[in-house]
Amino acid sequence: MTDPIADLLNRINNSKNSSKDVVEIPYSRVKESIAKVLKDEGYIGTYSTDKENGLLLVSLVEARKVFKNMVRYSKPGRRVYVSSRRIPRPKSGFGIVVISTPLGVLSGNKARKSGVGGEVICEVY
Repeated sequence: MTDPIADLLNRINNSKNSSKDVVEIPYSRVKESIAKVLKDEGYIGTYSTDKENGLLLVSLVEARKVFKNMVRYSKPGRRVYVSSRRIPRPKSGFGIVVISTPLGVLSGNKARKSGVGGEVICEVY
């Protein structure tokens, strides 16, 4: 069984390491939500959807922040849920976590401010 979110993170990591400008990823709404959070936080440039071909196109060119790694936190075999008070701060606040909450997919800081917890999807630092 494959993990589509881990595939998204691995494709973005591999393209950054090989100096690619654009990454093609199979489309899903969850992946688009994660890409939106990463764009809002400045870790990727722009993203667009090509629903006709079923692709999510992620551009790394205009990224404001450089990330070292993206790590899948909660996995299909081991789900990790946290309350709003227990949301992790990766690398002493220099990284972010992406959390799936009842309000949608949010960064850890926005989830903390909104007072909601949820499943920790990944951390970026």
